[in-house]
Amino acid sequence: MATPLIDRRDFLRAAGVGFAAAMAPSAWAKTLAADAVFATAFVKRDGSYGAAVLSEAGKLLHAIDLPDRGHDVTFDPMSKRSVVFARQPGTFAVVFDHSGREEPLTIASITGRHFFGHGVFSPDGALLYATENDFDNAAGVVGIYDARAKFSRIGEFPTYGIGPHELLLLGDGRTIAVANGGIETHPDYGRAELNIATMKPSYVLIDRVTGDLVEKHELPAALHQLSIRHMDSDRSGTVWFGCQYRGPGTDRPLLVGRAARGKDLQLLDMPQDVLSGFRNYIGSVAANPLARTVAVSSPEGNSLVVIDAPSGRIVSNSTLAEVCGVAPDGTGFMATTGAGEIIEGSGATRSEPDYVWDNHMLRIEQAA
Repeated sequence: MATPLIDRRDFLRAAGVGFAAAMAPSAWAKTLAADAVFATAFVKRDGSYGAAVLSEAGKLLHAIDLPDRGHDVTFDPMSKRSVVFARQPGTFAVVFDHSGREEPLTIASITGRHFFGHGVFSPDGALLYATENDFDNAAGVVGIYDARAKFSRIGEFPTYGIGPHELLLLGDGRTIAVANGGIETHPDYGRAELNIATMKPSYVLIDRVTGDLVEKHELPAALHQLSIRHMDSDRSGTVWFGCQYRGPGTDRPLLVGRAARGKDLQLLDMPQDVLSGFRNYIGSVAANPLARTVAVSSPEGNSLVVIDAPSGRIVSNSTLAEVCGVAPDGTGFMATTGAGEIIEGSGATRSEPDYVWDNHMLRIEQAA
């Protein structure tokens, strides 16, 4: 099973990557040195589900129950509330504050839609955007929710592709990047993938105000089974993405890439031993702006790889059983595993044997 942690990516999505990228190194150091917490979903050994807030030392601070398995968490710095989304094809998202003073609020997907596990707030916290499946029409959409009216659903716009997964709010505060995985699913068939022979993944930029398509990029035809799934933005504003390959298991395609506005997608060349270690599956992507690094994890391959963002050079390659959740921690990364371990950026390890951490982790900076 995979693991979820909380990383700076969702904070950057909500606050705006452009603002973050413009900060001087000293400002970054001050920000990352501030008190922070991490949010993630989990499964307990007794079979129950929930979402947790962890301290910088990996200590459990607060937890809420979920009706089923969660996936990713996003945070609104304006209201200080987080939203945890159900794992595909789940039909719920839960809004919660980290103190437990307010009762969690459940958002139910509308008829004909289900969540894909990811969402992001507008910069002012007024709107929540979530990737969803219009499953009867085999089309991806972004659902729009009014955060100031108990998260009532007020509209949607297309993702111009099938199977949207992670989405990011870019630095202009208006453009949303969406990873269309290209895989058709329908809740009548559970998590079965219905179009592997014809799948067509894409990376798109959408104007969140008008819903108009700004850019659309597809991988070469020979890589049409390389599903684009997870993303994060580095300090320069470059979007890094990780893929999951649905072609022959003996293939070893490149799995990590970069996207810059107005340019073709670029897949990052990696040594064969690193690629083999991923087992054709990237589970999470997180950028560390202070260190100018990007981490990618593979729970299938028990692999956590750190990349130097400017050069694309591999900085480290670690073996961690069932690692998936990853988030910036100081100049390194905190990681969580499906074995219940929490590994701090310093390398210190904490074990919570009653918990199986899910796929993603979000780092949230606390107010000064």
